[in-house]
Formats: sequence, C-alpha cells, structure tokens
Amino acid sequence: MTDNLYDKIAPFYAALNKDVPYEKMAAHIQKILALHGIKEGDTLLDLGCGSGNLTLPLLRLGYDMIGVDASFSMLSEARNSEGAERVLWLCQDATELDLYGTVKGTVSSLDTLNHITDKEDVKKVLRLVHTFLEPGGLFIFDINSPYKFSTVYGENAYILENEDAFCAWQNHYDKKKGLCDFFVTVFERDGKHYRRYDTYAAERVYSLDEMEAMLKEAGFRLLSITDGYSDKPVKEDTLRFTVTAEACK
Repeated sequence: MTDNLYDKIAPFYAALNKDVPYEKMAAHIQKILALHGIKEGDTLLDLGCGSGNLTLPLLRLGYDMIGVDASFSMLSEARNSEGAERVLWLCQDATELDLYGTVKGTVSSLDTLNHITDKEDVKKVLRLVHTFLEPGGLFIFDINSPYKFSTVYGENAYILENEDAFCAWQNHYDKKKGLCDFFVTVFERDGKHYRRYDTYAAERVYSLDEMEAMLKEAGFRLLSITDGYSDKPVKEDTLRFTVTAEACK
C-alpha cells in the first residue's frame, strides 16, 4: 500500500534521525535571534515542525513556540513529548499557513522548502511567512545544496533501521529538472511480523541566487548564508545552507 512518507515514519522518525544535532541547531538559532533583539519569551513559529525535534529545544531555551506541520501523525508524536502542552500545534500545509497573530521569528529546518517542488508554491510560502512576521522579524531556514543533490542524493540507496522499523529508499536525481525522487519502502514491526508500506517523496534543488530573488520578491532582506548551523562561510562542498532573512519594515 502507498502512504504519505512522514505519516508512515512518524512513530520512529526521531529514532531514525537520532544523529541530527537538534540542540546544537537550536543554540545556533538562539544566537542569531539574540543578535537581532529577539529574546526569551518572544514567539517563534517552527514551520514544518514534524515531531517537534527542533520546536521543543527552542521551547526549552525560553521561546513561546508554535509548531506547524501538514502531517497529523507527526504532530501526534510531537504532542506526546515532554513539554508539548506548552506549544501551540497546528496541522496546516505550509502553502495554507494561517496564524492567529504575528510572530517575532520563523524557523524551518531539514529540507522543508526543498520538499516544496513547485517554485510558485515556495514563493507563496515566503509571502505567508512574511505576512505573519512582525516588521524586522527573522526567517531562519535551511535548504540542501546542489552539491548534496548531486553527491549525497544522486542515484544512491540508503537504509535506516531500529528495533521497530526498517526504512530503505532509492534516490533518483534528475539534474536537468532539478528534482530528486525518493522511492521508499518501510517495514514496521507488528508483533512477530512486519507490515510493508511503499511510499514516495521528492525534493527540488534551489540555488542561492534563486532563493535570494524569491526572498526579495516576498519582502525579505537577505542577512546571511552559512555552512549549516554554524558561523562558517559556505564552501563548494557545503551540504546544507542556513539562510537568515529579515522581514522588511
């Protein structure tokens, strides 16, 4: 049977991604926010929050958090986490973002924008983020680099597993179209047996020039681009760009 990727891996997403340095990412985001006067007690939006693996570290750093994700299953996992009752969780597609008010900052991590494969939809998301940011508010997000699409994704196959699940996928990257297809098979433990699910996801590569142009069109001013969640400048072999943009007043 074919299902949404994140709905199927929600119960074990955190375990399969246990090596992702969420606490380090949150600390780096905190440093950027502080440089621009955004402090503890201010409200942040985590767009594409998944199961809250970045939302909750930011909560622990003192921010009021809103988590938005299109996957009900991922949000259900988030709501079961310690401290989750202090977060406003909203099940919304990023292209239909609708908050109750404005926020001081928005973060979006781990390929959220790459998963939006229609450029016009990315522009729509950027406009919506701008709409719900206070003037001078920050949008901090990451995108995968062209180098990562060509080398790490490419035509490679990967396996992730733990005691409850086995997840295998085959990549196909069409450089001309700028699209990478992920054909994923998940085996979920069900007692002494496993249930199999076949699913699919895709990502689009966006160059920094493309992203800067879209940000400007949406009303943002680009502040910085770094190599991942660090202060290091981007290099030829950077895998993930971290972008900081300011909502123009």
